Amino acid sequence: MRYVGTVSRGIRLPVVTSGADIITIIADRLIEASRSENDPFCFRDRDIIGVTESLVARSQGNYVTIDDIAEDVCRRVPEGDAALVFPILSRNRFYQLLRGIAAGIRGKLHIVFSYPSDEVGNRIVDPEDFYLKSAKLSGECFGEDEYYSVFGEYRHPFTGIDYVRLYKEVDPLRISVHFANNPLAALEFSNTVIVASIHSRRLHRDILRNAGAYAVTLEDICSEPVREGAGFNEEYGLLGSNYTNDTSVKLFPRNSGEFVRKLQEELIRRTGRKIEVLVYGDGAFKDPVCGIWELADPVVSPGYTDGLEGMPKEVKFKYVADNAGDKDPSEAVREAIASKNRLDRFGHSTLGTTPRRLTDLIGSLCDLTSGSGDKGTPVVHIQGYFDSYLDD
Repeated sequence: MRYVGTVSRGIRLPVVTSGADIITIIADRLIEASRSENDPFCFRDRDIIGVTESLVARSQGNYVTIDDIAEDVCRRVPEGDAALVFPILSRNRFYQLLRGIAAGIRGKLHIVFSYPSDEVGNRIVDPEDFYLKSAKLSGECFGEDEYYSVFGEYRHPFTGIDYVRLYKEVDPLRISVHFANNPLAALEFSNTVIVASIHSRRLHRDILRNAGAYAVTLEDICSEPVREGAGFNEEYGLLGSNYTNDTSVKLFPRNSGEFVRKLQEELIRRTGRKIEVLVYGDGAFKDPVCGIWELADPVVSPGYTDGLEGMPKEVKFKYVADNAGDKDPSEAVREAIASKNRLDRFGHSTLGTTPRRLTDLIGSLCDLTSGSGDKGTPVVHIQGYFDSYLDD
């Protein structure tokens, strides 16, 4: 009898730079890891290999400079003033983008922050102050002076940064700061709007366009190279980008679907097993202490093999066991699992099995396994994920 269920292993890789053949590097290291003295393992059909998006993007050399962003904004956005709606509060994720966007605007830039927090939960107003003092506001849309007058300075609890001031200081003479939760508020300042939200970007863009605005999103900017050798992402543009240094950012990887298929083919050739592969970025989970969503990327997985399509169909183990009646609970569980393909996905036996996509669940597991620090494990090997209680 098997006593271990799902196992997730971080696989250490050498440092990868632009132009590296990561298909070969990853396959080599997986084989070496499986034969290691410390933790040997055998490959099985339906194992999963997760590869972090940053590894793929670095191997592609998919970077853009602040000047590249400025040039593309200048090319895509009409002359004059522009509004920027609902940016997230992040030095890593947005501050560098703002520098490029501001440099590309040929007029004043009106930043419209959502409140009391941004889209992923970074607060811009103290929660208690928001409930106690918001009645003092002159309206749903207000400016920087009123913000500081009513709420005072708010510093992010983790970084200690006043993001309102940080963003304003990118270009104090040309940037004005406003606060609103309706994207249409941007039209008070300009008919040209850059939508900086991530997961609501298309909703906000469409609302603005239907109101007659000229609206683009971050996925439109750097969606094609602005010069020879510059990075780009035809699907996500600047979305999913990350700080590299003071003059450039790394973009989300290109052609992730092609990459996972090639890696799967190489692993089949080497192991004889049908192994699923996905590229993963941020996990889809929320920090219960600070209330921040981890998912600042546009998707958890920009590319995955066909075997990871869809949602899991699982039986709620403890519900079946607790409601077995005259049956032996173990036998009731076994019967339920054996017949789960005929179960109603919304029936009692599946209650509590949250309907999430496999790639979101597995990508989150990969993100938690690899971490974002110094573990040096940008590849994750997962085994037993598709097993059930019946699989011995």
